Amino acid sequence: MTQPPDPTALLGQLFTAPQQLFSQFTPGEGGKPGGDLAQWTDVAQRLQAMWFDFQREQAEGAMARLPAMLSDPASFAGIMQGWLKTLPLTNPETQKRMWEDSLALWESVLGQYGIGPKAGSVGEGGPDLPRKDRRFADPKWREQPFYALVHQTYLMLAEQVMAMADAAEPGDPAKREQLKFAARTLVEALSPAHFPMLNPLVMEKAIESRGESLVKGFEHLLADLKRGQLTHVDPQAFKVGENIATTPGKVVLETRLFQLIQYSPTTESVLEVPLVIFPPWINRFYILDLSPQKSFIRWAVEQGLTVFVVSWKSADASMADVVWDDYIRAQIEAIDHVRERLGVGSAHTIGYCVAGTTLAASLAVLARRGEADKVKSATFFTAQVDFEKAGELKVFIDEQQLGALEKLSAETGYLDGRYMAATFNLLRGNDLIWNYVVNNYLLGGDYPAFDLLHWNGDVTNLPAKWHMEYLRDLYRDNRLVVPDALSGDGTPIDLTRIETPAYIQAGREDHIAPAESVWKLMHHLRGPKTFLLAGSGHIAGVVNPPTAKKYQYWTNPGPADSLADFVAGAVETPGSWWPHWIEWIRRQDQGEVPAKGKRAPGGKDDTVIEEAPGSYVKSR
Repeated sequence: MTQPPDPTALLGQLFTAPQQLFSQFTPGEGGKPGGDLAQWTDVAQRLQAMWFDFQREQAEGAMARLPAMLSDPASFAGIMQGWLKTLPLTNPETQKRMWEDSLALWESVLGQYGIGPKAGSVGEGGPDLPRKDRRFADPKWREQPFYALVHQTYLMLAEQVMAMADAAEPGDPAKREQLKFAARTLVEALSPAHFPMLNPLVMEKAIESRGESLVKGFEHLLADLKRGQLTHVDPQAFKVGENIATTPGKVVLETRLFQLIQYSPTTESVLEVPLVIFPPWINRFYILDLSPQKSFIRWAVEQGLTVFVVSWKSADASMADVVWDDYIRAQIEAIDHVRERLGVGSAHTIGYCVAGTTLAASLAVLARRGEADKVKSATFFTAQVDFEKAGELKVFIDEQQLGALEKLSAETGYLDGRYMAATFNLLRGNDLIWNYVVNNYLLGGDYPAFDLLHWNGDVTNLPAKWHMEYLRDLYRDNRLVVPDALSGDGTPIDLTRIETPAYIQAGREDHIAPAESVWKLMHHLRGPKTFLLAGSGHIAGVVNPPTAKKYQYWTNPGPADSLADFVAGAVETPGSWWPHWIEWIRRQDQGEVPAKGKRAPGGKDDTVIEEAPGSYVKSR
């Protein structure tokens, strides 16, 4: 168990010799499932032909170049193996204990089926197995003692491996977190659900479909290997501008880094102070404009706000020189353009995730320059400025991995977005990788039509130079919270100079920007602050429209020195936090103006560039 698995090679090996799989089936009689040997032979030949064609295309260089983690997963496995070497898996005492525990477990499990020295009668509800896990919730995992033994043994060994990782003392807290992450990734990958012969659902589906499920699954696998990315949803189900990102509006500004979209009003009057939204440039902006029912942008327009959104350009070779200063200048440029376009003195702002981090830096720059009044308020969606407790993403921030990242982008000047997608998927491997490996590849299941997962797979390339500086200066060295340790556009950054009213939203279950890390923003800003803790995580905790009637949020107007203090005195409110936010926005300035002139983009004498959602969001 000391060698981390190579998922790509593992899946390939499962299908390169399909005769080994089909030799397990004995032809039946009367055309029953599995009874047509010619059918199984045909399936085996088709699988082999597809694999040989894939290998030929790979050898000829006909496929797109893949990120190193995907084209050479052994390199990532090597890093993981280095993290795992401190686990005592090869220790004779450890192996002896595992063996003895396994024997005891087998006796107990078999006894539930009336087998062995501990045999007992099976209850009406079936065997009562000692370990439960949602991956093995289907009754088929308990119907036969073989599959019960397999998954119960796996769960026991997984518990022991994770316990070893928890108990390890590598001497460095960061190394300990890397070890725990590697151990979890290892045990998740080794689940028996991922091996056809050990998964009763896969075997049953293969027999019922007479092998066609395996053919379909293998087609899915090869398609993903060719595109270098795991497919979560039907690729044809969504199209930007047609059934997602459909809120009406116009592109009113275009630079080499972003397009600025202004949305058309739906109310007769609007709040005088407009809203400028900065989504993260590591993703497409339309996470805030999915279906009309889920769109924060559409909802904000309906509340009487003049809404502008920045649509960042996916990095290409022309952006190799882009650094943080450019993104800070871009945010200030967008704010200034909105102010000039509408003839107003200030704008409300929202910064989501990394764009919220940069918004804090931009506010500090404006404060130092005496221009803080350009921003009426700042809302932070799951944004961090203090990276001391930045969560699991920090396991990827060491010199070995940073050096590997630099090599990935040295030739092009940008980091392939598929690498970031794979990284974020690894943080929730069971939900975002292995669940789809089983459904898409092993069961040959159809892809669902889910707009959120479509967005998740719509990757964006990152400027390499700035990305590396971001990881080193912020995640690794935590320099943003040190006054004047960093600068933006030639101006020293001191977050304590920010007096702009701030609304800080965090997700209770956020694993990308943990709530405790987001809370730290409360300690660095000096203006009036409102903190809100939303149910769910980094995406669903933000994209939670009132009509969905899901989750909840917590508020606490009293003093609190820590997130724990906040939670201890917090009041829970069911449903969406969006109405709470719009009430806060209105308290900052209640002035209204008619929704005409340039408040309605594209009207008479108003030059615009193109229809929303613009061309940048569609570029790949």
